[in-house]
Amino acid sequence: MVSRVRVWLNRTYAENVFFMDQLRRNPSDRAVEIHATHGDPDSPVLAAADTAELEPEGLSPAAYVEYALDQCARRGIDVFVPRLHQAAVVAHRAEFEDAGTALLAPPPEAVAVFQDKAVAYEAVRAIGAPVPPWWRVRSADELLAAMEELEADGHKVCFKPASGAGGVGFRVITRAPFSLMHLNGFPSPYVPLDLVLGALREAAEPVDWLVMPRLEQPEVSVDCLTGPDNRIRLAVGRTKNGRRRGFTLSEQWLEPARRIAEGFGLRYLSNIQFRMFGDRPVLMDVNTRPAGGLHQLSLCGVNAPWAAVQLALGEDPGEIVPPFLGQDYTVVSGPRPLRAVSLPQQRTDEPDPVRAPAPPTPVRSDVPGAAQALPL
Repeated sequence: MVSRVRVWLNRTYAENVFFMDQLRRNPSDRAVEIHATHGDPDSPVLAAADTAELEPEGLSPAAYVEYALDQCARRGIDVFVPRLHQAAVVAHRAEFEDAGTALLAPPPEAVAVFQDKAVAYEAVRAIGAPVPPWWRVRSADELLAAMEELEADGHKVCFKPASGAGGVGFRVITRAPFSLMHLNGFPSPYVPLDLVLGALREAAEPVDWLVMPRLEQPEVSVDCLTGPDNRIRLAVGRTKNGRRRGFTLSEQWLEPARRIAEGFGLRYLSNIQFRMFGDRPVLMDVNTRPAGGLHQLSLCGVNAPWAAVQLALGEDPGEIVPPFLGQDYTVVSGPRPLRAVSLPQQRTDEPDPVRAPAPPTPVRSDVPGAAQALPL
């Protein structure tokens, strides 16, 4: 009899309820039990898990590793998918392996490269993959110098934190003065240059920003599955152009993504994002974790989360070629249940929390997330 697999997702994105759905609907019908932890008791991943627990707040990275090792030992975790404090966790891979837990994450060297976007762009350029022009700025004068050079070449200018995720802190700079135009409608990413310069000059400490041209659509996120031998098993591009989404196997996107994933050892699941700079794709960002939209590959007949768990367990699924490419689609949100009871923060000597209610039946059991990914 094949034993069940116990998987833990820590403080992950709400969209990963679909990651969990796909693990349970794996093609081998192997039993999967999912443990989830989060800092927000209303996170839908807690309700979707088989067991769940609130994470303690304020732990240092080192203390979090101790917490994680305790979770793995107490819960009998076979595969841990770390998001929070990923860098600290992967630095202790051997200790997790001693506890019987495989980490579904790249090695520490790869995680370190992509924690800092400026370091990442330099490293990616060194292996011959395309990157946009960029400047690292810490002051108003450096920002203005970078902006003037970009504008001289006809580019719109944007900035984002050198370290960050999910588009947090991204802004496009405009020379238009602040007016009612900026207050009408929904908030926009555009900020007037004079306000940005004034804020920088009044700041108590320097910023750490990447300034670059605003890249154009389409945006293509290449989901990669890479084995512990650093060889790609799966690469599929998810395209985004306005509200329209689709899929691509075009080498103009997949070839640089493979070069990055294999060149830096981005083992297991990674997401490599490109946009257009003029007439060519260039790197926008690299995520050393599963993307929130990874489940959309189910529309191509692919169960990437389960293939990744197989690799982490030493069961190589081989090269995965999508049997078809799903039609273009758009994404809408849908309701998910909350956990029926609040989760007390647990100590290691307390009993297991109440098990979560069973996850809701999907609209289409053959296509995870089908209620969220609707054809156009």
